Amino acid sequence: MRAIFVPIAGSSIGFYLPLAVVPLFAQAHGSSASAGLATGAFLLATVLFELVTPRIVAICGYRWTLAGGLLLLGAPALTFLEFSATPVLVGVGIVRGAGFAIAVVAGGALAAALLPADRRGRGLAATGVVSGVSALAAMPLGMWMAGRWGFGPVFVLTAAVPLATMAAVPFLPRVDVPRAAGRRAARPSWPLLRPAVIFATCTSAAGVLVTFLPMALDRSLAWVAPVALFVQPAVTTAARWIAGRLGDRRGQASLLVPGVVLSAAGMAALAATGSAAIVLLGSAAFGAGFGILQNATLAMMYARAPRAAYSGVSALWNAAYDLGMALGAIGVGVLVSSTGFAAAFLIAAAGMLPALFLARRESAEPELDLCPAHA
Repeated sequence: MRAIFVPIAGSSIGFYLPLAVVPLFAQAHGSSASAGLATGAFLLATVLFELVTPRIVAICGYRWTLAGGLLLLGAPALTFLEFSATPVLVGVGIVRGAGFAIAVVAGGALAAALLPADRRGRGLAATGVVSGVSALAAMPLGMWMAGRWGFGPVFVLTAAVPLATMAAVPFLPRVDVPRAAGRRAARPSWPLLRPAVIFATCTSAAGVLVTFLPMALDRSLAWVAPVALFVQPAVTTAARWIAGRLGDRRGQASLLVPGVVLSAAGMAALAATGSAAIVLLGSAAFGAGFGILQNATLAMMYARAPRAAYSGVSALWNAAYDLGMALGAIGVGVLVSSTGFAAAFLIAAAGMLPALFLARRESAEPELDLCPAHA
């Protein structure tokens, strides 16, 4: 578990460091629509490759797959040092999205394979803390570096960190991957899909937050954006750790409704773009709900799958994460020019309400644990 933390941190930094910077880079050389397109292309490519990564893992194994993902995530960021046209932004985003997908699915599945069932929630919370702390440092750091030194140093560091963490791959434990793993991942059941749908509905708001909050604030409140992008992952990390312990004791499904409610309320609060206090409180509320949902939905999905399908579970959950973020970024990118940023945040909050219906159904039903042992 200690060895797997290094590439998990590296892939998280490679993801979050430029996440809010690339839209600003795109806007500086294009428009708000191209900013949304750049984020959307990266995340949609991530989703597509997450869905095929279980087959790559079944053929190549965890370690080779993880190393290849880190390489594709890091190296292409250097292209931004010379090129800024929208087609280049989209193309690099596609390659980096593929790399992130491969790295995060392989790393997450390997971590899950090392955990005993009765400590699944806490173990996943620990990996989430590693990823969350990396995001906590990376996203505001990227914004700060871009404001102080320009975009170039951000892209150099984005390339360097994933490539450096490849050095930890030879020290990872060897875990056999059944050849059936890729095939099992292709046919998820409705009990496995329900938590993923709840999570995807709420992650759409996360894509809106990281892409458009820095653009929505007046110049006098420009300092609020990096603070909010620090507060949100900080609270998410703490909430995920707490949710891991509560979920193991009381059941993961009991956490779904509070998670959705907090996420929706926080996103609605971001519509008050003229108030620094309300925006920061909204970021904290959204972070709390998002962290709860991250751990609860992932733990529920692993509980409903055999060990041979763990790479498929990792792929499905991460696809839900990134597809939601991509749709949020693209959808609001289309609407924002006509609705304005405040209305766009309210629309994003309303878009989470269907998840509340599914969350209430899940919490009312008996907890499913179809595979309590490493089947």
